[in-house]
Amino acid sequence: MSSMLGLIADPAEEVTHIAVAFDNPIESFRNNLFGGYKTGEGMAETLVAQMDLVEEAVAALGIVVWSMAEFEADDALATAALLFREDVEQIRIMSPDKDFGQCVTGTRVVQVDRMRQRVIDENGVRERNGVDPASIPDWLALVGDTADGIPGVPGFGAKSAAVLLDCYGTVEKIPDDPDLWKVKVRGAPRLAATLSRLREEVVLYKKLATLREDVPIRETFDDLCWRGAPKRMYDEFAARIGGFNIRPGRFDGERG
Repeated sequence: MSSMLGLIADPAEEVTHIAVAFDNPIESFRNNLFGGYKTGEGMAETLVAQMDLVEEAVAALGIVVWSMAEFEADDALATAALLFREDVEQIRIMSPDKDFGQCVTGTRVVQVDRMRQRVIDENGVRERNGVDPASIPDWLALVGDTADGIPGVPGFGAKSAAVLLDCYGTVEKIPDDPDLWKVKVRGAPRLAATLSRLREEVVLYKKLATLREDVPIRETFDDLCWRGAPKRMYDEFAARIGGFNIRPGRFDGERG
């Protein structure tokens, strides 16, 4: 709650509209596609027990909450970025995770790494990953994503994947025959043979890495406007957990 209120009060962010998405439960439709995809296995019980509570806490601050079940939190944010990017000067996705790179659009939709105080726009995605935002799912399909359980293609590193995708754009357009490659890649014969053998797996990995932009979000852009904490909800939540010293800055309806 302190983090959310700190974000809203940060003059550098100039927050007008805000929503927070949660994976609750951890599993999604992607687990039905691939058995190795991330699950909640191994998570501390004390952490899992707080998942519903933290959603209530954020809602008590007057922030829109998207609790995902079939989809993932990342899908909700990707959908919102697409839906609302023409309604605001800039959409700031408050995560440096590489998969959000596919959502970045010029300087209109950006990622924010608050810890490193870095804003990642379209040029930043190219600098970080070596490819355009549209190629991020392809890049992750080749390189893999350990956080999500996507294994990637053996032998491919960030640089070799970037060189090929910078040339071809998508994994589907990379020729099976390395002699036809228009760019030089170290170990090309071996990489081409592996890619050719794992074509079906790569298509699946790309699907897993592609964020959905069709999450059924009910809220309008105006619904995301932060107007302060709803006093009754805030007070009831505070009383239920025994009280706390966090103040919301202002309550809904107050000027500020």
